[in-house]
Amino acid sequence: MKRKDNQYFKLQSPFKLRGDQPEAVKQLSRWVEKGHDQMTLLGVTGSGKTFTMASIIERVQKPVLLITHNKTLAAQLYSEFKEFFPENAVEYFVSYYDYYQPEAYIPSTDSYIEKDSAINEQIDRFRHSATTSLFSRRDVLVVASVSCIFGLGSPSDYAGLRVSLKVNQEMPRQKLVKDLIDIQYSRNDMDFHRSRFRARGETIDIFPASSELAIRVRFFGD
Repeated sequence: MKRKDNQYFKLQSPFKLRGDQPEAVKQLSRWVEKGHDQMTLLGVTGSGKTFTMASIIERVQKPVLLITHNKTLAAQLYSEFKEFFPENAVEYFVSYYDYYQPEAYIPSTDSYIEKDSAINEQIDRFRHSATTSLFSRRDVLVVASVSCIFGLGSPSDYAGLRVSLKVNQEMPRQKLVKDLIDIQYSRNDMDFHRSRFRARGETIDIFPASSELAIRVRFFGD
């Protein structure tokens, strides 16, 4: 997958910068461009801090990681930035556990509690969508909780676990099937959902882990 570097943040909003906002955008944008790594924007509730940050993002044109302290605020900011940047890749990256119980031992009762968890499939898709965008484009804004500080592994290893396809690309059918299996996709012609594929004759349907829609690949001739 070729990275698209010609895409730019485009802010869409009926609001206009007012009061101290224009100066804040000017100063903070300048400091970002100069490489300052610690800056603070202060403002009371309802003063337009989110819109001010969106204006800075459009001005500096750099990929953004926005970290919040919990899922609730992350979801709120994700929704707001989605409205500000509808044509750009605004992604949501939080812990995909709906429930997590670590293993434990209780000496007083000599009992052992097994680890148990439940993964939210929708949030898991959002996480895959975020990493896919980071590898394929530059206009990316990831809204995340503190779970993003836990590594996903080596970027080079992660990049190696993907299959790149484009229109009119030449590839043997069996190679595509093998490549999909190598990245942990399973073939199932009946139960078709995320991270699975099905093959019927010269047609292979692929359901990416990061998408709500499947992809159909057709092979012609040899």
